[in-house]
Amino acid sequence: MSPRRRAPGREDTSAVREPHDNAAYVYGIVPVDVEVEPGTDGVGEPAGQVRLVSYDQVAALVSDVETDRPLGRPQDLRTHQRLLDRAAAEVPVLPFRFGAVLTDSDAVVEELLKPYHDAFVDALHDVEGRTQYVVNARYDERAILGEVLRANDEAAMLRERIAGRPEGATRNERMRLGEIIEHSIEEEREEDTATVVEDLEDRCEQLVVRDPGHERDAAHVAALVDRDRQAEFEQAVDELARDWSGRAEVRLLGPMAPYDFVGTS
Repeated sequence: MSPRRRAPGREDTSAVREPHDNAAYVYGIVPVDVEVEPGTDGVGEPAGQVRLVSYDQVAALVSDVETDRPLGRPQDLRTHQRLLDRAAAEVPVLPFRFGAVLTDSDAVVEELLKPYHDAFVDALHDVEGRTQYVVNARYDERAILGEVLRANDEAAMLRERIAGRPEGATRNERMRLGEIIEHSIEEEREEDTATVVEDLEDRCEQLVVRDPGHERDAAHVAALVDRDRQAEFEQAVDELARDWSGRAEVRLLGPMAPYDFVGTS
């Protein structure tokens, strides 16, 4: 179940006042003409029902959470992300990072929707009809080590020197080899990330280069893609994966909510 556009003229009955011992958990911001399917569960145990808190042209996706029950279970994280990703497949959404809680619905309006209304309207316009993908390429360990040893004479010499010898007796050589490998991978990553950006920048609206999430990451890039160009973008990533086969594994995540392209986190 996910948020969707409300039929014209249909009354919004989602503004339910929560009990005093509950707080309002905020998932993100959507246009005011969105509705939430009944029975859409939110985070927490017991799970609150997701509803809308509206003001003028925008609304917040919220659910009640009990203030005496901590959040942060893996299930809560999955629920948060799943709701936002499903919403983004149907409507423009400005996703919040996990854990945004306000005291009640009045606070959602007074502290969030009113003061940032115009900025939210502009940001929703920017992501209308678009979705996010994440491209993550990770070097094959043997392949990247082979590249380093072929390109760096010192690394090859150190590799031979430590082969078959005790770790304690070759500590300095191992440390130096590790430094060379780390530096070489950083240089390779910079070049390969530039290749990914060059290959994809004409097939999407925006690109954001993420920090590497793993020491062997070859590239980690988020892209904001028009929905009518998703197939074209996915094909370009498939071509990249074929080009790098045996050297790096290329994964495409998405479509998902545009976490990297909004300022609500």
